[in-house]
Amino acid sequence: MLKYFFRHRKSKVIIFGFLIFVCVLLTTFNPFEKKSFANESISFTVGTEPTFPPLEMPSATGNGLEGFDIDLMNAIGKEVGLNIVFESMPFDGLIPALQSNTIDAAIGGITITPERAKSVRFSSPYFKAGLAIAVQQSNEVIKNYDDLKGKKIAVAIGTTGAIAASKIPNAQVITFDSAVLALQELVNGKVDAVLNDTPVTLYAIKDAGLQKIKIVGTVEEEEYYGIILPNNSDKLALINYGLYEILRNGNYNAIYRKWFSGEPTNLPIIAPSLISSANSSSNNTQNNPNLTNQPLALLLIQKLPQGALVTITLTSFSIFFGLIGGSLIAFGLISRRKILKTILRIYVEFFRGTPMLVQLFIIYFGLPAFFQGIGLSWSLQRFPAAIIALSLNVTAYLAEIIRGGIESIDSGQWEACESLGMNYWQTMKEVILPQAFRRILPPLGNEFITLIKDTSLVAVIGFAELFRQGQLIVATTYQSFAVYITVALVYLCLTTLSSFIFKWTERRLKILN
Repeated sequence: MLKYFFRHRKSKVIIFGFLIFVCVLLTTFNPFEKKSFANESISFTVGTEPTFPPLEMPSATGNGLEGFDIDLMNAIGKEVGLNIVFESMPFDGLIPALQSNTIDAAIGGITITPERAKSVRFSSPYFKAGLAIAVQQSNEVIKNYDDLKGKKIAVAIGTTGAIAASKIPNAQVITFDSAVLALQELVNGKVDAVLNDTPVTLYAIKDAGLQKIKIVGTVEEEEYYGIILPNNSDKLALINYGLYEILRNGNYNAIYRKWFSGEPTNLPIIAPSLISSANSSSNNTQNNPNLTNQPLALLLIQKLPQGALVTITLTSFSIFFGLIGGSLIAFGLISRRKILKTILRIYVEFFRGTPMLVQLFIIYFGLPAFFQGIGLSWSLQRFPAAIIALSLNVTAYLAEIIRGGIESIDSGQWEACESLGMNYWQTMKEVILPQAFRRILPPLGNEFITLIKDTSLVAVIGFAELFRQGQLIVATTYQSFAVYITVALVYLCLTTLSSFIFKWTERRLKILN
């Protein structure tokens, strides 16, 4: 039968075609060839905060990022075929970004804790760390963790340092957006100590040349860093496999020696803090209630009104001083003294042309550092610094609003007042200013509403206004959407109420007129 089959021409064509198909299949897929992850590179977005040297920081060349975590993540990606793309963001925004699937993973000295493990998935530990207590070199009072009771402590928001500081009795904890700002606060002498990760603090003192700072002790807690991924991520096993490979082939040791002195310690497969954490967490819940254990609604009710009150206070003081300063500058801008007008014009253009955030950093962080650099001990506390920065900025805007209102009055009214024998100040007080005020009231209301929102910028200096209170709640609950939408609604209530008051004032002025 086979002899008959092979005699036909069609059969030979079928057999030849089948052989060609098998050759093509073996060419494209060889079951005996070892599969390489590198042949299937997949884009993988990793969030990080680039202000945590030597783990992650801007590259010395100005292109991209560098540091231990950066090299580690790139090495893992190379092992498993992931094209790592780093995205910079604040530390307290990493977990919310993962929860919204904005990024695929995050790295950045993130300590593995049972609380965080409820919101994200942790890789195996890749670094053993701890918390260091940093003080000024002249400080001989604080020598260990117990000496921090009742002291003023600076921490980075959302970190284990912030958690540890919150447990210290009677301590005043001030939160900043990064460890760099917390350490700068210590250098300026505005806090007694900083609780921060040991590698970062050591790097700041030894390699970055941060002066007048010393480490007096550590917090006796074993901490491990991990890479975090969303709960629904299917890449956890891949990341763990890549980490295992670089540990096995020696790449990890090479990266460690590049950024740190000595040899790395042995790393566990699972962080000790996650082992048998259920019993300990239940005991802590009963004996040590904290923010994390309270209902979110209760936290919002407790904390946001406090923040709103601070926001209203900052806005009121700033607009008050801004009106005084803006009026004086407006009179100077319409005067005939050219030198005065030039100086005031430079002031207005500077504060209108530079970001308020930069102005706040100059006043709060820059000026104290400058004066200490020339041998003068001078600093500003957060409240006056915030008021000064906001007032100086709003003064420049109000000066232009008031100047425009005054110059919008017809010049014939000036001439009429002169013919009646009225002097400059009488004309201004009785005729010009009442009319100008009605004209500047709408833009004045807009500036007031804008200032309510701009007060959120003072959060960067650790001021617990409305937005900062929301950040602190997110740092402990990781429920970013619910918290920030509530914060937005509170801001909306404040601005709507302000808008209503200014519109009511406008209507009253029209009736009186």
